[in-house]
Amino acid sequence: MGSTAQAEPWPDAQAVTRLAERLEALWPEGADADTRLGIAVSGGPDSIALLLLVARALPGRVEAATVDHRLRAESAREAADVAALCERLAVPHATLPVDVAPGNVQAQARRARYAALRGWIEARGLAALATAHHADDQAETLLMRLNRASGVAGLAGARARGIIPGSRIPLLRPVLEWRRVELAGVVAAAGVVAADDPSNADDRFDRARLRKALARADWLDIPAVARSAAHLSDADEVVEWAAIREWHEAVRRTPLGMTYRPRAPRAVVLRVLARIVGELEGEEPRGGAVARLFETLAEGRPASIGDLVARPDVSGWSFARAPQRRSENQAPGKS
Repeated sequence: MGSTAQAEPWPDAQAVTRLAERLEALWPEGADADTRLGIAVSGGPDSIALLLLVARALPGRVEAATVDHRLRAESAREAADVAALCERLAVPHATLPVDVAPGNVQAQARRARYAALRGWIEARGLAALATAHHADDQAETLLMRLNRASGVAGLAGARARGIIPGSRIPLLRPVLEWRRVELAGVVAAAGVVAADDPSNADDRFDRARLRKALARADWLDIPAVARSAAHLSDADEVVEWAAIREWHEAVRRTPLGMTYRPRAPRAVVLRVLARIVGELEGEEPRGGAVARLFETLAEGRPASIGDLVARPDVSGWSFARAPQRRSENQAPGKS
């Protein structure tokens, strides 16, 4: 990433006003001149546009961080390029190197990224974090999850304001209604060249393949799809509200585990089941496993999930850990 001119890379005033008005609506606490905002800047065009806009909208009250996942050889240089741009903008910058655990690379990278950003926000005493999630991201995520038969929770779009996972720190998405092309235009107009992540065009990733398909689907209204994702997020909140109520009214703890007498619709029951399994097992179960558990119990048959055994009985459904199997070398009556 570099600059095509040495003049200050300030974006168009109209775009800055649009961003400032949205940020004010999302983050009323930001009206306090003592509050400072953190921005996650990867070096790509979306986050560079956000950096340019927010640096102009909140001069002297912005800090930026680049998480280096160290998954590509170019990542360190891209972080250094962001740091150089931040220096030109008089925005303090930090590079946060992380280690990505094995498994689903994108999911593990996201987990590591937010953990690093949370620590940085807390250490710097910043009031909130802003990211460059936009309408195209929202639409792509919804369509990918529809293709995987996700439930309401999976289909729910990102909200314009949330919290950083594992914290109470506000997570702001002030360009959620912007298109990718609009953000790229902000960067181009400022004379800045953003980094190009080759994974965005790598057909091994679902999102890259979908993005190419959407580019050819000129009949698809991306902002409308993104709004649908937001509506599904509203529906997800309703299901969650009902699940919390169902939990308090229908779940009981027992010496061996829990009992649950379901009364709510399936979508709510699935969420309660997931919470029961999560609390007894110590980790969240997969949605497909919870759905199979529900179907088996609804048919009046016992089922197992992880180390738990679930049984239907007169009190509803009971959940307890499966008894430990005796070792082949252990004699009866010995411990």
